Amino acid sequence: MTPEIAVDLFREALWLTALIVAVIVVPSLLVGLVVAMFQAATQINEQTLSFLPRLLVILLTLIFAGPWLTRELMEFTKMLIMNIPMLIG
Repeated sequence: MTPEIAVDLFREALWLTALIVAVIVVPSLLVGLVVAMFQAATQINEQTLSFLPRLLVILLTLIFAGPWLTRELMEFTKMLIMNIPMLIG
């Protein structure tokens, strides 16, 4: 395996990881921002008010995007397995 191939595989793995994390975290960040603005406007400082909506959004995101995320991971794994002869030789 040449260094270029190793760097390319590492780049693809990092991109897939960043994509998966972004799909899960970005909706949670947006809901957290909206809840924080609501808390600032109403001066309600309850921690569970911030935590529960974010948790529900992450759950819904995983329910709706989970099959796509799993498919992306499976395609990457298949690509790695199919390229084993090229990577070794």
